[in-house]
Amino acid sequence: MVEQQKSVLMEIKQLTKIFPGVRAVDDVSLTIRKGEVHIIIGENGAGKSTLVKMMAGIYSLNGGEMFIEGEKYEPMNVLQAQKAGINMIHQELNVMPHRTVAQNIYVGREPVKGVLHMVDTKKMNQMCSDLLNSLEIDIDPCMLIKDLSIAQQQMVEVAKAISNNNKLLIMDEPTSSLTHKEIDSLFKMTRKLRDDGVAIIYISHRMQELMEIGDVVTIMRDGCHVGTRRIDEVDMAEIIYLMVGRKIEKVYNRTYNEPGNVVIETQQLTGKRFRNVNMNVRKGEIVGLAGLVGAGRTEIAKAIFGYDAVDSGSLVFNGEEISLKSYSTFDAVQKKISFIPEDRKQEGLCIKMSINDNIVMSALPQLFHNSIVNDRLLSKVSKKGIKDLGIVTTSGNKKVNNLSGGNQQKVVIAKWMVTDSDLFIFDEPTRGIDVGAKAEIYTLMNNIAKQGAGILMISSDLPELIGLADRIYVVKDGELTGEVAQKDFSQEYILGLAL
Repeated sequence: MVEQQKSVLMEIKQLTKIFPGVRAVDDVSLTIRKGEVHIIIGENGAGKSTLVKMMAGIYSLNGGEMFIEGEKYEPMNVLQAQKAGINMIHQELNVMPHRTVAQNIYVGREPVKGVLHMVDTKKMNQMCSDLLNSLEIDIDPCMLIKDLSIAQQQMVEVAKAISNNNKLLIMDEPTSSLTHKEIDSLFKMTRKLRDDGVAIIYISHRMQELMEIGDVVTIMRDGCHVGTRRIDEVDMAEIIYLMVGRKIEKVYNRTYNEPGNVVIETQQLTGKRFRNVNMNVRKGEIVGLAGLVGAGRTEIAKAIFGYDAVDSGSLVFNGEEISLKSYSTFDAVQKKISFIPEDRKQEGLCIKMSINDNIVMSALPQLFHNSIVNDRLLSKVSKKGIKDLGIVTTSGNKKVNNLSGGNQQKVVIAKWMVTDSDLFIFDEPTRGIDVGAKAEIYTLMNNIAKQGAGILMISSDLPELIGLADRIYVVKDGELTGEVAQKDFSQEYILGLAL
């Protein structure tokens, strides 16, 4: 085959990385070829991100060696890797929130002018504008990163990586926050880079992306290399079996219930980025919220949770109207409303605290009525959360920032499961989670609904919404454009309302 004759860019031989108590990467060998998209998949904690971080100069090696075009490659840091032509788009955003888009993209590479070598801001903004336009990314170079959505920040990270002179571009979960429109743009960029001879390593948990963008797939499990296959020589069932070591017969596990009373209802709810929103969620059902990035889905959800201010309208919870003037997240938690945010690191976790502390955090008043923390009860509750969510860790005392992105997401969900809420708001619940864990999360959500709680679910993955929801509301430019009944579910129809 033509693809098999492509020249080798990088060889890694018997790579090993050990963290305290964990052999994250164990004797892995791979060949990466020019002009090829090499998919790496595996469950959370399989060692995918650790492997590519060694290639990108972020982690040192405990064993093994790497070669680029036959020459020994030993990066001591990210800068050395970049000079060798290796750049990485991270799963966890690596941005400077209080700097502009242009400053983020060209940090360390700013154009200068004059004898004093002052930064030429005008030229940098123009360079950034030209780059974003070429990538069909509609973002103002002068905007601060903190004012962008997570998906827009992700696209800035993509632009930053592509702006470098790449021999190898590593993409770690690049589509986890993106909708179909942004994913199409990313795939277009990826194919162009591949056709230009750039080698691409692509990590993703979205199984449908493998066949669409990949040439080769490598499967990892428990830090080990399980197998490498040509995409056109393998089927999805074999990939999943190699990845998780078991067959997954049904991903979307729903038991549809007769909905109960309305748990939450909005009437003409209006805020900074949404207006005149009328919607409801009943007990025992999962209601989807679909729309493009920036449509206002997350803002609506945050208003329901008391995080964002509301200008007008009303919010009724369990038949009681909430006073919106003084409504806060504390009030929402007291009323038994839970919120699993899209940005787990900034809004969902205290990443420098332990798993145990994070899991019990939202339920402290419920668990310890006299305000005295009982370590035995804390440990018992945390152990149950770790077991129920399948969090991969050696100890509940481990700090959350030492977990993989997917396991961090599981900690967020475990934290809110402890509260026994009447309404759960899931914003992109399976972002950065592998197919096996996704099936577990879907079963968990089904059980929540089955036990009588209501779920409002935001997802940019339309098959996920269609597979789980009882009804779907569609948001466009801050307004609801339709409510879709289950019998009318189709990606084309929902996208039509979103556009």
